[in-house]
Parts: sequence; structure tokens; C-alpha cells
Amino acid sequence: MPAYTYAVLGIYLGYALLELFRSNLFAKAEQTRDDGIVEAISMTMLLAFTQPAVLFLSAGLMATFAPQLEGALSDINLFAAIALFLVLDDMTQYWWHRASHSFHWLYNLHRAHHNAKYMSVRLVYRNNVIYYAMMPGIWLSGALIYMGLGWVYAGYLVVKMAVIIGAHSDVAWDKPLYRIKWLSPVMWLVERTISTPSTHHGHHGRHADDPAVNYKGNYGNLLFFWDVLFGTAKITRSYPHSYGVENLAPATLGQQLLWPIFPENKEMPKEVGERAALEAA
Repeated sequence: MPAYTYAVLGIYLGYALLELFRSNLFAKAEQTRDDGIVEAISMTMLLAFTQPAVLFLSAGLMATFAPQLEGALSDINLFAAIALFLVLDDMTQYWWHRASHSFHWLYNLHRAHHNAKYMSVRLVYRNNVIYYAMMPGIWLSGALIYMGLGWVYAGYLVVKMAVIIGAHSDVAWDKPLYRIKWLSPVMWLVERTISTPSTHHGHHGRHADDPAVNYKGNYGNLLFFWDVLFGTAKITRSYPHSYGVENLAPATLGQQLLWPIFPENKEMPKEVGERAALEAA
């Protein structure tokens, strides 16, 4: 594994240890037997297979169809290089995530992430196995790496995953900072720039009538700024009372990991489940 992967795993394990000692990492409220299985398989598949394969295939496609671009950006300004990743990876992931809450078929690739009725670092990589293979940002990152920006990608990914892992953890790093009055202007800027536990937990909240919940927004991954820019931000400095998605039929283990190979649960009529999914988006 590349060095940045070890760095990301180190950050992940750090938050996992915090949860282990402060919020029962392996015994979350309302968790089921399937939760641990989905999380273990989806995380292993992404880190060991899907992400490396997509980056490799993307570089292969570039070598086939645009070999003249190999290393073309290797001398680019650092800030310009970071901006390219922010737009081509993080912004496209915002739109991919937003689309996943707008189209029923795509929601089926993402719903495993929201099927859990708790927040935790365990959710960071929890998605249908196919979800990440189709994510545009990973393919575009592979192209940028081919063009000579691998050195930037390594640092960018560590920072991005540190933000995302922290935003999912139920040990919320922003909560004590909100209590410090003189930090309020700083936090005003922070919560409009990057995803925080408060803003991202709001996206995972269960009930639409909960003031902290924002089903139809807070899609940002590294940058919450995309939500601010595109009108989907809700900032409350509070946290939902419960997590999950109301009014959806339970998803089977197979559906969570490998829909459409394993079809939808038929306990609820499709039109009802589809309407509920889009209402929850």
C-alpha cells in the first residue's frame, strides 16, 4: 500500500480508538448483525480492490487515448494542483452524492451508507460495492495522477479523509469548540468551509421534523463550501436525535452490498419505497 493509505488508516484508527473508549465502537445503538458485515466487506473492497483498480484503469485509459499528456502537469503550481483536485474530485463527489439522493436507482447504490441507525467511523466506507467503482472523482483523480499530480494527490487525500472521518465519528470534535464563545467567528468560517460533525450528522438524521436534520442537503465531503455555493447547506450547530432514514423498508444484506444483483426488499411496495427514498434525499 502507498504511504498515504497508511496515513489515512492511522487517522481512521485514531478516531476508532476514541469511539472504542468513549462511545462503544462495536456496540452502537440499534445496530444489527448485518451492519458489521456490510461495513467490513465494503471497506475491504474499496481499499484493497476498487480504488486501486479504478486509479490503475484510469491511468491505462489515459495512456491509451492521450499518451501525450503523461506528466503534463508535473510542474504546475501547488495551489493550482490542489484546486484541480478540489474541483474534479471533491466537487464532482458532491454532485455524485447529491444525485444519489435524487434518483431511485442510484440511491440503491448509496442507501447502505444511511441504513445504519448510528454515526461512527464505521460508516465512512459503507456503501454498495459498485458505488465507488462508478464515482467520477476517483476516475478523474486517476487521470490527474497520470498527468503528474500523484505527489499532490497523496497529501490531498490524507487531508480529505481526515475531514470525512471526523465528520462521521460520533465523537464530535466540533461540539466542545462551539461552547467557546470567542471561537464562534472562527467556527462560522470553518463550518462553511469543510464538513463538520454537526453539518454531516444533519445529513444522516432520521426524522424530517428534527430541526438538526437536512435530508435535502449537506452533501459535501471535504468541502462543505459546495453546499453553501449550490444552496443545499443547513447549519444548526446541533445534532439529530436519531439516525437512519424514516419510512424505508429494511434492506437485505445482499441489496446493501450488491444491488442490482440482489434486488430490492419487497416488504414495501416499490412506489412507496421510492417516494420515501426521494423524500429522504
